[in-house]
Amino acid sequence: MAKVPAAAVAAGGLVGGYAVARWTGKRPLGGVALAAAGGVAAYEWNRQAGRCAAIGLTAAYLAAFAGSHPLAKKIGAWPSVFAVAGGMAAASWAVTRCSGSACAGRERCGRGANGA
Repeated sequence: MAKVPAAAVAAGGLVGGYAVARWTGKRPLGGVALAAAGGVAAYEWNRQAGRCAAIGLTAAYLAAFAGSHPLAKKIGAWPSVFAVAGGMAAASWAVTRCSGSACAGRERCGRGANGA
């Protein structure tokens, strides 16, 4: 299976979820888009960086969603969405960029470097 860019999926889920909710006028439909992208991103985070990374990044994804609401009151809706999406993409990239022999010594949630 091809490696899906989880950073792009997560950022796209935040932007896309808001866009769907805004343009359809149906917030639950935006939530479905947000959750679907979050599920794909979580799967990729787990596959690329391990269970603990996936749990942490999923928590960050939910915090970005929740944090965009009060931030929107200060800077506006779209700037808020783009800000949290950018932050989420950066966090995802930072955690998942390491792969192969370059990260051979990196612990993955209590498991050895080989993931066993």
